[in-house]
Amino acid sequence: MKQNKKRPESGTERTYYRAFYRGNRLTFAVAMALMILSASFGLIFSQILGDILDLIAAADLGALGRIGILLLILIPAMLLVMLLTDFLRSRFIHRALEQYKSLAFRRLTEKSISAFTRENTGRYVSALTNDVSSVEENYLNRSFLLFYHCALFAGALAMMLFYDWRLTLLSVVLCALPILISVALGGGLATREQQVSQQNERFVTSLQDLLRGFSVIKSFKAEDRVRASFNRDNHELETTKRARRFFEQVLNALANFSAEILQMGVFVFGAYLAIRGDITVGTVLIFVNLCNYLISPIQTVPQYLATRKAARTLVHKLAEITDENTEQAGAAVEPVLREGICFNHVAFGYDPEKPVLRDLTLTLRPGRRYALVGMSGSGKSTFLNLLMGAYRSYDGSITVDGQELRDVNGDSLYDLMSLIDQNVYLFQDTIRNNITMFGDFPAAQIDSAVERAGLAALLAEKGEDYRCGENGAGLSGGERQRISIARSLLRGTPVLLVDEATAALDAQTAHSVCAGILELDGATSLTVTHRLEEDLLRRYDEIFVLKDGALCERGNFETLMEEKGILYSLYTVASR
Repeated sequence: MKQNKKRPESGTERTYYRAFYRGNRLTFAVAMALMILSASFGLIFSQILGDILDLIAAADLGALGRIGILLLILIPAMLLVMLLTDFLRSRFIHRALEQYKSLAFRRLTEKSISAFTRENTGRYVSALTNDVSSVEENYLNRSFLLFYHCALFAGALAMMLFYDWRLTLLSVVLCALPILISVALGGGLATREQQVSQQNERFVTSLQDLLRGFSVIKSFKAEDRVRASFNRDNHELETTKRARRFFEQVLNALANFSAEILQMGVFVFGAYLAIRGDITVGTVLIFVNLCNYLISPIQTVPQYLATRKAARTLVHKLAEITDENTEQAGAAVEPVLREGICFNHVAFGYDPEKPVLRDLTLTLRPGRRYALVGMSGSGKSTFLNLLMGAYRSYDGSITVDGQELRDVNGDSLYDLMSLIDQNVYLFQDTIRNNITMFGDFPAAQIDSAVERAGLAALLAEKGEDYRCGENGAGLSGGERQRISIARSLLRGTPVLLVDEATAALDAQTAHSVCAGILELDGATSLTVTHRLEEDLLRRYDEIFVLKDGALCERGNFETLMEEKGILYSLYTVASR
């Protein structure tokens, strides 16, 4: 079998391992010490069983009584040690997993918007659910079991040597077969465990897509096709898991077969030595019992090592996906716009061969109000995403107060500007927490944002503690959109980007919200809008018109209407 080279750990991977033990080392050490004590009890009881058998042959009732008293002390002590060991082990694993997942989520939230939007969220769901369960059982829990079995093996071997070297030598020779089998096949188990993780990731991703598209599936009557797709993915996952289970069962069967050979060989040779008078019958019983403590580690340790190795690959996988494209470090910008935001010959495309924006040159001045207009697909949303630092692979230059946007720290950029997106996400929490995003704000400030977003009637009807449901399932589209608007207004960033935020609102509410945004004192606003209402358009300092990703018109409402270009045509059509 081809041997894989040991993969070096990355710094991020080591951070995840350190998360298991942060503030947890004492619990781990005490639990391990108690594991040694638990193993010692097993060896002591093996010796007591042999001594009892010899006392039966010697008919020594006095010694038998003393052993009975000793057992009355040892059995409760063993029970206490076992309970304390399990308590500490459980406490260690609880804290280890909590810190491991918290670190993973923190690393995930450090990613840039562009990095996260390009990735498959199913990878994270799988890594923080199925993979964590595997890490819990195969790495953390089995670390204790590995230590326990190794301590038991070493203690049993030392005890065997104390009683008879010949039986010990035979035991070691017979142990070689199961060890060779486990070592030879153990690597295959790690490979299959990783295959299960990869297949589960694909299954979770597919399931997420199907559930998100439920209404589309029903409306297009595609249930049969979707069920076929689900059944195919489900079959592939379960087939991969079955292969892993079968391989594990083969390992167990071979290990059990080898264990029977070991135990029978020791028993027969021990009986021979006892008949010769070299050892007592009690010693034979001790050896047979100690064989169990050799067999169990031989059966389990190589398998545990293989699954532990598989679990380590899952930690490595998590380290890789949370390390990819994390938020870029850079210069911080102040949360105030002084000079403006300048686009200088900017071009961008998701596919380099198909540009979405072409040679854009414009400036957004502090405190001014801008509108971005154009047909669907003209690049308006992409323009806003560039401003939010979602993509850094553009050509040309975008500067914020003279600082190149590529070199700006994302965290400080989000303090400068916020985006009201047309795609609204709400948490399964109260209306208030969805507005405040779990932050603390003065009541007057919240009330002002609620009023300007047109949410007052909703709060009066449902109350601020009304739970919105999964992604706002308990609210209408317009109500969800108003909450999104209120949360951005509440932040009060110097720059506000609005992407078709009123699309889901009725005409009256939409007009009121747009007017409220235009009335924000001191804020620089850029609004992508399809609502071409004259009284609103006249209030913008400048209107930019995009066509096929290029800036084809710019100016105030009066100027553009006089030119009778694209805005004039769009306005005329909308006014009919």
